[in-house]
Amino acid sequence: MSKVTVIGAGNVGSTVANVLAHRDFLNEIIVLDIKEGTAEGKSLDSWQQAPIDNYSTRVTGVTNDYARTADSDVVVITSGLPRKPGMSRDDLISVNAGIVKSVTEQVVKYSPKAIIIVVSNPLDVMTYCAYLTAKIDSSRVFGMAGILDTARYRAFLAEALNVSPKDIQALLLGGHGDTMVPLPRYTTVSGIPVTELIDMDKLNAIVQRTKVGGGEIVNLLGTSAWYAPGAAAAQMVEAIIKNEQRIFPVCAWLNGEYGLKDIYLGVPCKLGRNGIEEIIQLKLDASEMQLLNDSAKAVREVMDVLDRMNAAN
Repeated sequence: MSKVTVIGAGNVGSTVANVLAHRDFLNEIIVLDIKEGTAEGKSLDSWQQAPIDNYSTRVTGVTNDYARTADSDVVVITSGLPRKPGMSRDDLISVNAGIVKSVTEQVVKYSPKAIIIVVSNPLDVMTYCAYLTAKIDSSRVFGMAGILDTARYRAFLAEALNVSPKDIQALLLGGHGDTMVPLPRYTTVSGIPVTELIDMDKLNAIVQRTKVGGGEIVNLLGTSAWYAPGAAAAQMVEAIIKNEQRIFPVCAWLNGEYGLKDIYLGVPCKLGRNGIEEIIQLKLDASEMQLLNDSAKAVREVMDVLDRMNAAN
């Protein structure tokens, strides 16, 4: 019996649940939200889709009833407010850290053996917040960012090369946002290095577009993306529940890997039944290592903001 809980029934959370339901490998998905009726309504809609799209995963919505989430194998946390005009980064961290902290406390209380995937923003620091709160092994608390970032990168490349996105394999390291570190050296199209198929100017432009990929959608929609982020989190859940040992870029707690310690940062990880089964260390060249260190510095500054807030409380 496999049970997954999604906390937050906004656009991203409801997409995670809906994508997972369609994959049809779970017995039960619980969607929890604090707004009365939201999780129930979206879950009922998803359950009524089951006879049409031919899946039997039961999707159930609840309002703030964490007892219904008990004994979940995996919990995906999408709760938090989007950044509003005039809101500083520190304000956003303060508000969302409060939300993620209280959610994580409830999650661990009812599902002490669960693996926790954080999707809330700012991603790297919210994953850190959940880890500090959960007080469980870091292999069971990590963040979704790299799968989304590589998906954007692969989608843009597929467009530029006029090939199927299915054939593009890619890897990114670092923080979620404009300091992410795409690695063209590790990007292939059906095994062919991408550098043989596209000139560097075009590739650099795609890398740049990937870095601000989230912002591009915010500018178009007036709100952040949900289809791709939701599907990315669902892919991580599937790899864990099915014990697939898939290698994805994951926001993971580093303990000396890549020369970095006590920081949450995007690195390639093997995902399976125990969460992060292994952190894979690539042999980076000097320029790639410099970019990763620059990204780590930016992430650490944000983590320091949370540490100062915690120390003040």
